[in-house]
Parts: sequence; structure tokens; C-alpha cells
Amino acid sequence: LKPELAAVLGAERFVVEIKTTAALQHPHILPLFDSGTADGFLFYVMPFIEGETLRSKLDRETQLGIEEAIRITTEVADALDYAHRHGVIHRDIKPENILLHDGRPMVADFGIALALSAAAGGRMTETGLSLGTPHYMSPEQATAEKEISARSDVYSLASVLYEMLTGQPPHLGGSAQQIIMKIVTDVPRPVTELRKSVPPNVAAAVAKALEKLPADRFERASSFAGALANPAFHTTEGVASATWIGGGVSRHAMAAWAGLGVFLLAAAIWGWLRPTVAPPVIRYGLALPPSQVPLIGAVAPTPSPDGSFLVYLGPGDAGNQLWIKRRDSYTATPVAGTAGTQSFTLSPDGGWIAFIVNGRLSKIPVSGGSAMLLSSTDVASQFGLAWLSDGSIVYPMRGAAGLMRVSADGGTPSVAWRSDSLISMRPSPLPGGRGVIFLSCPPGCVEGQIWALDLKANSARLVLPGAFPGAVMESGHLVYTSEDGGLFAVPFDLGGLKVTGVPVPLGERLASNAGNDLFRISASGTLVMAVGGTDLAGRTFEMVWVDRAGRETPVDTAWNFHLTANANNHGWALSPDGTRLAVGISTGAGDDIWVKPLPRGAAYRVTFDPGSDSRPRWRADGRFVTFRADRIPSGLYQHRADGTGADSLLVEGVIDEGMVTADNRWLVLRQGSVGQVAGGRNITGVRLGTDTTPVPLLATDFDEMAPALSPDGRWMAYQSDETGRTEVFVRPFPNTDAGKTQVSSGGGLAPLWSRDGTELFYLSGTNDMMAARVTPGAGLDIGAPEVLFHVRDELLGVEALYYTPWDVARDGRFIMARLVGGDLSQTGALVVVENWIEELKEKVNP
Repeated sequence: LKPELAAVLGAERFVVEIKTTAALQHPHILPLFDSGTADGFLFYVMPFIEGETLRSKLDRETQLGIEEAIRITTEVADALDYAHRHGVIHRDIKPENILLHDGRPMVADFGIALALSAAAGGRMTETGLSLGTPHYMSPEQATAEKEISARSDVYSLASVLYEMLTGQPPHLGGSAQQIIMKIVTDVPRPVTELRKSVPPNVAAAVAKALEKLPADRFERASSFAGALANPAFHTTEGVASATWIGGGVSRHAMAAWAGLGVFLLAAAIWGWLRPTVAPPVIRYGLALPPSQVPLIGAVAPTPSPDGSFLVYLGPGDAGNQLWIKRRDSYTATPVAGTAGTQSFTLSPDGGWIAFIVNGRLSKIPVSGGSAMLLSSTDVASQFGLAWLSDGSIVYPMRGAAGLMRVSADGGTPSVAWRSDSLISMRPSPLPGGRGVIFLSCPPGCVEGQIWALDLKANSARLVLPGAFPGAVMESGHLVYTSEDGGLFAVPFDLGGLKVTGVPVPLGERLASNAGNDLFRISASGTLVMAVGGTDLAGRTFEMVWVDRAGRETPVDTAWNFHLTANANNHGWALSPDGTRLAVGISTGAGDDIWVKPLPRGAAYRVTFDPGSDSRPRWRADGRFVTFRADRIPSGLYQHRADGTGADSLLVEGVIDEGMVTADNRWLVLRQGSVGQVAGGRNITGVRLGTDTTPVPLLATDFDEMAPALSPDGRWMAYQSDETGRTEVFVRPFPNTDAGKTQVSSGGGLAPLWSRDGTELFYLSGTNDMMAARVTPGAGLDIGAPEVLFHVRDELLGVEALYYTPWDVARDGRFIMARLVGGDLSQTGALVVVENWIEELKEKVNP
């Protein structure tokens, strides 16, 4: 804002007032990230929106299509209605304050005028700032009335719709004073005189919304939107409005009004006797400052039973930690004492949080206080947990080989369910404390299965194959996600613990990556879900060289490709001599390995199996490419790099990634585990010519991933979450028990050695490419890591948790995949739907 405003307004008052509006969270309201004062300036911070203003669109097109104009108005009305119910009036609705992102409106500067007015008191004229724009001002704004209600915003929105339909505002004039005079005294021309194709109900709704007296307009913005959608409106409210505009009242009109009085009396009696109206469904995006953004996929943000706050896992100075976001606050608050949290859940009464850090289950009051240890016996650090209404907590055991149960007051845990062949994780309570539903599947979880555990009968049963669990509702519905992220509900017998009907799609598309924890539903019916995210299916990418300063240069402008449907099932690797690139590509018929000659030349296909082949690596001689394969049998395979010959199986099993060491003595693998060894993901090895099955190289209570061998084969870098946050470590190879060095601090992912072994690269917790100098010698001498450049989301830095999305050439340049057009930002991926249970009822009982 202008520097001179500070002296008139008073900075402290402005900051206090603007925070009143900052709590607004709605998909059609541009959120407020921050506000304050600095060096005499008052400022407020809002996110950048790619698109244009409605003013720009009108300047270009003059008039909009009727359907488009009504849709924009309806969505803005929804935002206004939400704000009005929270006591906030916009006061300056105009085309300049309506932003269009992919054609969808977002209202900007919400409540800024109110904050300025309240801060300045009676001195607004001193600021030179107009509250309200003349063409769209309501009559009460034009006459400077002190009390401005929601009906003023309705008038302004109707003025905007008038212009979208006719190409001009309701009132024109040579000066602001002339326009204001017409607003107060003149009746605008009916929109049908300027555009005959406007439906009668729309014309009548606009006329009513533009009435001079606020009491004669729609009371709520939602009523205005409803009239626009109601073809019969012109025969009811619209006629009454037209009669008043005409001035006189005839005998026929008097008779009509007498009849209307009888109708209103009957309506009043019906109003006393009718059933309670269901609360409205309120939907909005959750926008938070970058330092408070929730982590998507590991554990879903969880709303309190009454929906007044939600708890989520987010970033912290000492690892991931819990945060609490209250409905009436635009920022979240960290929960002290929860650093390193990997899983959590809320108590049924919303007063406690149970959480897991490094295999220790504890609970802490939501209101703050000290944590209380409940169990350290066979606790899986990840995979979720459930707090039942009977006062017990169910959590997955280490290796996800079953489920444990312990009292929420502490005590001795007991085995609730165990399987030697299936993973058991993500428990969710059944109503009444009877038990839980949970995800159970073979290692790899290619296809999810929902099981139900009956704690009273001490038995478990398969409920629904091909699904990933969410919640069982008191209404008798199981809500779940499909593998492609669709949200479904199916009738569920709470007594027999079985599905009794046909699944119904709920019209929601959650973030991809099957099996992730993506939504929660509170007891009061609030749904919190992660939508969109970074779905890479079908997106177009190009390979680029990135130098040590972060400058990007296309590898071959004539070549681009699509990634696989599963965002993590791709990968690329440079050949030892740097002349070829192996890439996992989606062809539509399957996921296969291709080889691209560098710098020019046509890419050619190497594998043709209908299964999924991905994450290629080169053998040291450059003659073969190895890759993981989801097929029958699954395992680590290799194929000649020139495309000739057939695939050959190196080792059978569920392999997440793998490589052959330069001396051809070892296969180094990353695998999941089911009971055989502790931890969810481990690094294993196969001595070629000696072992027939993988042997553990690193198998702990934590996740060890992304093994990377130094060029001389003496050291293995990898990532582990043993500190509560994923960091990069180095151990001797193959004797991994002979020592351990932590390289990163503050987060580290996807380590990779330089070709000469003198540097170790990795991605930091803030998506910076880091380089640590390695001094050759008998031992390991690693220098302090330095920042090289920031890895943009469009270069797939956001996907580095599960694979290493780059390789490095001999000259020190990195090769990465860059999104062609668009972005991969996860900002705004969370959506909150209050009273969602009403929407569920409508969809499952049409």
C-alpha cells in the first residue's frame, strides 16, 4: 500500500483488522498469506495466480457467453456467501478483483477495504483511497452510509454480471460524480433490452439484485445464485420486483397481494412445522505459508470431531512435526514435543494426539503439555494408527506383518492380528470400538485389499479387493479410494462387517499414488482430502542438462516423452561413456525401457513385456541395462542395450530398485519387507554365483532407500529416516556394519556420486542440490556440504523420496527431466469440505 497511508491508518490497527479476514478459506477466495509493516510500508501477501482478471477478459471480449457469465457469477456468489456467513463484507467487488485461473474465478483483496476503513476510522477521506469502485458501488456505498451489509456485495456482483451480459455496467457517466448520481436516482435498463437472448429469470434476478433499497434485494448471495439457476424465478419474485418498479398498484395487484398474504401465512406455519434444514456443504482449499505446508501422502491431515481444527504432519527444524490449524486462524501452530513424528491420530474426543517417533508410541494433549509414552513394543514407525472409542489404540507392528493393540492409558501391548504373507497397515476405526478396517496386500501393494478386524471375535476377513481404505461411517457406508485416486462409497453391514451393495463414485479425484493416506472424515462430517497433487500420468517431459549453477539446456529439442501412470515408476540413467540414456517411458501399451542416443538420434525401445518395466541402470561395460519389472515373475531383469535378444531374470522377488556393482560381484537391491526383517524398506544384496536369494545389507527399524555405490565400490551412500527425518548416510561396502557417517542435516534425499568419486550429491530438505567434497584415502573424509542450485519442482525434485530423478555426467553436469508447460507445485492440494456427510447422503441415496 502507499507509504503515506501508514501515517493516516495506523499500522497496528491495520494488521489487527486484516487478520479478521485472513481466516477465510474458500476455493474461490484468494487467500492471505501474510501482512504487516516494514520500513513505513503496510503490506499484505497473496499467492500469484496464473491467468487474467475478469477486467482483462471483458476488455478483450466485451460480452461473455450467457452460461459462462452465470457460472462465474455463481462461483463468486458462493465465495461471497461463505464470507458473509463469517461476518466479512468485501465492499469492492469489480472485474479487476475477480481473477480467472483456468476459467475459474478467485476473488482477490477480500476484506482489504474493510480493514482499511476500520483502521482509518472516520479519516478515510485523508487517504485518497476509494472504498468501492463507482460503476459497481451500491447506492448505500455511494451515499456513504455507515452500515454496509451483505446486500451491498450482492448489488456489486449483479453490476458485474450486468456488464458480462451486456458489455457495459448498469450506469454510465462522464465522471465518478455522474455515475454515483445515476446509481442513487436512475433505474438501469433491463438487460433484455441490450441482449434479447438473456433468459427471463436471469433478467429478473439481476433487476432484483440492483434494487435501490437493500431490503428489496436478495438477502444472501446464495439466493441470487439460486435465482439465476431457477428458470421459474421470473414468474415469482421477478414479477413482484417489476410491479414495484412500475409505481402504481392496480385492483388486480391488490387482489394478488391479498392472496400472497394468505400464502405467506401458510408458509410461516409450514416453516414452524417443517423438518430441520440440513446445514450447507462448504468447500474450500486450505492455503498455508510455505513453511507450514502439510506433507501429502504419508498421513492425511485429520480434522477434529467437531471440525473446528485439524492436525497434520508438516516441516520442522528438527524433522517433521505435528501442526494444528484452527478454522478461525489463517496460520498453523506447531505442537511442541512432536519432532520426528511419522504417524499420528486423534482421540475420539479430540483432546489428545497419539503419535509415533522412531518406534515409540506416545500421546500428547491438543491443548499443549508433556508427551506420555504408551508403547515401544513392536511399533512400526510408519503405516498409520487408529484410536478406538473403547479406549485402545491399534497400530501396525514392525515390518507391517500384523497389528498390535495397546490401551490409550499405557500398558502391555498385545498382538491383534498377524499374517506371514500380507502387509497390514493404515488401520481406521469401526463405529462402536468393535475393531478396524485396514489395508492388507502382498508385498509391493500393487493391488490394495480392505480387510476388517473384529476385535470382539478375534478374527479378520477380506471386505473389498482392489481398494484402499478410508473410513466406515455410522450411516453404514465404507468410503475408500480406488487405485487411480477416485473416491467411492459402498453400503456396508456394520453387524456382519461386509459389503452389501454396489460402489458409488463420489465425484472426487484424489492425489495419485495408490495406497497413500489421502483423506480423513470427522465425526461431524468434515472431509479433508488431498486432491490433484503431482499426477505425472500423460504429462510431457523433455530431458535437460543442468550445470552446477542451475542453468538448464535441452538435451535434444526434437525429443520428448510421457511418464508412466504411476509417478514413481520411471527413471533414467546415463551410460558409463555418457553417449546413451536409458529411460522408463509410458507408451500406452505398457511401461518399458527405451534407450536414447546422445546428443542426437532416435530413441529405440528395448523391452516389450506388457507389464511395467522401470528404473533402469547400466552395467559397467555399457552392454546391458538392468531394470525392475512388475510382471510374472517379478524381479530385477537385464536386457542388451542395443535392443537385441531377450530379457533375462537376475533375481526374482519384489524389487523396488537395483544395480550390479562395477566388479560384477553383487546385486544391490532396495526391497520392502513383510515380517522377515524389521523396517518397511531395506537394502539387500545378492552375491552373484553364491546367493540364490537376497541377504540383508541394511535391515533396521527404519526405511533405508536409494543405495548408491562409489565408483571404486568401497562405499555405499543411502537415505534413512532413522533420525525422524530422511537424511543421507554413507557406510563401507559390503561390510556395512563397519561404520556409518551422516552427511546431511536438515533433510537429505537421493544421493549420487560424481563419476570420479570426489563428490557426493544429494537433494536437501528444501529442494537444493547439495555437493559434499570426498577426499580419497584409506578412510572416508567427507567435507561440509555446499548448495549448488535450487531444484525446481518442474525438474521432479518433488518425487525424489522414492527414486533418484537425475544422473550426473563426467563433466559434472546433471541430466534431469523437465515438465513441458505447466508446473508440478503441490500448493493448494488440500481441500476441506464441511458438512460433507450431507453431500454423501445425496450421492448414495439419489
